[in-house]
Amino acid sequence: MTDLPPDLPRLRTLETWLALTLDQVRTAITLAEQREAERQRGIQDRPKPPDWLLEQGLNRDSPPVQVHQGDCWNAGKRTRGISLDEARRAITEGVKPCDVCRPNSALGFLDG
Repeated sequence: MTDLPPDLPRLRTLETWLALTLDQVRTAITLAEQREAERQRGIQDRPKPPDWLLEQGLNRDSPPVQVHQGDCWNAGKRTRGISLDEARRAITEGVKPCDVCRPNSALGFLDG
């Protein structure tokens, strides 16, 4: 067995300290489980990324720069999600399709 004190007062003190420590550990476990549940719920409830992105110009008066597929790694920071019809319309109206994700191919436009 471990080296425990032989007298009752010190054993009771040790028991009290262990009970308090166990309560603190259980509280920490409960909080960690709540954080993990919230994290999982956040992952589960995250909205689906858009299928198509329109990259905006430098200011709000600038024309759009490029059309991207929704998962394109080359999309800039100034993008917004658009519908399939908006993506098609943007490309037919002259917005450049991204050279990396090639949304024009995915939308059925001939390359060239």
